[in-house]
Amino acid sequence: MSGDFLLIRKMKQGDDGAFELFVRKYYGDILSYCHYHCPDQEYAEDLTQETFARFFAKLSDYRYQGKTKNYLYTVAKNLCRDYFKKSRESPLEDTELYEELGTKDHPAEEIVNRLAVTQALETLPEELREVVILYYFQELKLREIADTLQIGLPLVKYRLKQAKLKLAELLNPNCAS
Repeated sequence: MSGDFLLIRKMKQGDDGAFELFVRKYYGDILSYCHYHCPDQEYAEDLTQETFARFFAKLSDYRYQGKTKNYLYTVAKNLCRDYFKKSRESPLEDTELYEELGTKDHPAEEIVNRLAVTQALETLPEELREVVILYYFQELKLREIADTLQIGLPLVKYRLKQAKLKLAELLNPNCAS
């Protein structure tokens, strides 16, 4: 990604246009990632903005290695992890999530399915949940997940398989083996 290298170089030189272009390039992916970890849209936006703020604060120390997006995911993951810890201390009211989903005029069945998946994801261990979110919701390839999480490809495959089994068991208990 020589484009990122040049963009980061321009940002380090103080080019405001480069900052704006960088944010536009990655904002959607990071926001989507944060939103899957945080059902509150406004808080997900705050986490996304904080991700970029932290990246820019450490920009002078950042060494481009061709994995800028992975680095942003890592920063976002840490921020979301902190959010998840806080949300366990003061749980989100289920009614807030129902209201948020209800305003989008989705059919009732889709809302119930989404809630079931969300609840099932929350019960997964963090390392399994992270792989599922990156694979299904962020649509990263297995190799990209391995790079992002800094683990081996076989471990990514194992975690994804385990997550699928646990989710199938949680979402359809009648078919559990």
